[in-house]
Amino acid sequence: MAKRLLDCNTSDFEKMSKNEILESIMASEGRVMVSETIGILQPILFNISNAELASAFGADIILLNMFDVNNPVVNGIPRVEKENIVREIKRLTGRLIGLNLEPVDKEQDTLGEIIDISKGRLGTKENAIKAYNMGVNIIVLTGNPGTGVSNRAIINSLQSISSAVGEKMVLVAGKMHAAGSLKEAGQNIITRADIKAFVEAGADVILLPAPGTVPGITMEYIRELVEYAHSLGALTITAIGTSQEGADSDTIKNIALMCKMTGTDMHHIGDAGYPGVAIPENIIDYSIAIRGKRHTYSRMARSINR
Repeated sequence: MAKRLLDCNTSDFEKMSKNEILESIMASEGRVMVSETIGILQPILFNISNAELASAFGADIILLNMFDVNNPVVNGIPRVEKENIVREIKRLTGRLIGLNLEPVDKEQDTLGEIIDISKGRLGTKENAIKAYNMGVNIIVLTGNPGTGVSNRAIINSLQSISSAVGEKMVLVAGKMHAAGSLKEAGQNIITRADIKAFVEAGADVILLPAPGTVPGITMEYIRELVEYAHSLGALTITAIGTSQEGADSDTIKNIALMCKMTGTDMHHIGDAGYPGVAIPENIIDYSIAIRGKRHTYSRMARSINR
């Protein structure tokens, strides 16, 4: 059995296979923190990347959002060749790195303004292969607000990406909010049928909205979906993608404990607390709520040279 992820050093991460990553997450029993960051924005600390900031405040895994594999930009890191940006982030943070790709569906009914995104952010096989060659460990097929991502498109992307890199990379599927889809809002963001289709298409991990973040998404509803995903052999991640990563500490702690009660394997906190990253204190508060100060401070204090 792989070492628990919450106990892993950078040297452990560097040699982990896909299956070892999944086993180490499972062994951590719902105590893995994933922090989403945006590199194209000005970092809070100006010349220190938001990825480094999130890592310093206790994140186990860094998830890059709005990252274009054709034109990669992460502000706040030393200048390196574009193809080496992800490896530089890994060198500076010592963390596993995930990447959001977005399967846009232009043939669905949408809600609100729909934003066109660059080709390098789309949920395509070609982009997933580029991400793997850059050093990315995890692909998350999801959608930012107003991008028009649908579950149908996620399934199609999963099938294509899984055939190309499914044996090498952890594949995550699901939405944190409607992402501009008219029919996939509230409890319709994800259903048991969606989960089954995601797993059959190659998903290793199912992404679900955190209870209390989307209208109608309760702890009981997500708990049932987590149990169902587990019954199919998939892991789960509950996600805060509704700017509540910028809420007060009590709200964060309540969401964290509700997510823990669902039985989820991983906990995601979004990038819209401050522009580009959660409020750093909320990363700590969430982490302490789900795993206590000992494991939180251990992650914060553990040298990346171990």
